[in-house]
Amino acid sequence: MHYSKLRISVDATSKLRSLRQRTGITPNLLCRMAIMTSLEEGPLGGASIPDENGSEFNAYTLTGEYGALFAALLRWVEESASPEVPLNDDELLDRLRGHIHRGVGTLSVRAKSPADILRIIPIAA
Repeated sequence: MHYSKLRISVDATSKLRSLRQRTGITPNLLCRMAIMTSLEEGPLGGASIPDENGSEFNAYTLTGEYGALFAALLRWVEESASPEVPLNDDELLDRLRGHIHRGVGTLSVRAKSPADILRIIPIAA
């Protein structure tokens, strides 16, 4: 999965702004948590792909040195239902945006303070 910049939805951008105010955590770190939270919920299935009218992230800012890990986890979750049909880069980027959108929505409900973020992260981490 190759990309240099990724735009997220307006809704996710708004929720990230609110989450940053409540938790003090930067949007790129919140997006990483959102991706992992959404991947835990499983594949997006037939969910519609969110718009691309919100914030824009550089690839390295979004995933850091873990870009390959995020790509592998995304591919593993999304292709597990039909491994014989691999997703192309554009489809994977759409799914990544979808997972950010879904995960940010979940975090915006669960995280009302910095302490709530600690409850979301497993103890073993």
